[in-house]
Amino acid sequence: MTLKEKFKEILTAFWINDWEDKCEKIADEFAIGFAEWLNSNAFYAGNECYGVIGHIGLFKLSKVLEIYKKEKGL
Repeated sequence: MTLKEKFKEILTAFWINDWEDKCEKIADEFAIGFAEWLNSNAFYAGNECYGVIGHIGLFKLSKVLEIYKKEKGL
């Protein structure tokens, strides 16, 4: 399920009492997953660029995030 779908599911059910907590949990899980993936699959190459295992070239962190989301189906 993509991040958009996860948030849409919660926000569609807006009237649940703890929707803020559920959104925070999704964001936390995403952040932790990205940090763990980054630690295992990328390396800092200096000048705000990262190398990513399995990808040729150096990337800005925003592009590395796109790669992560695509690989994880998010």
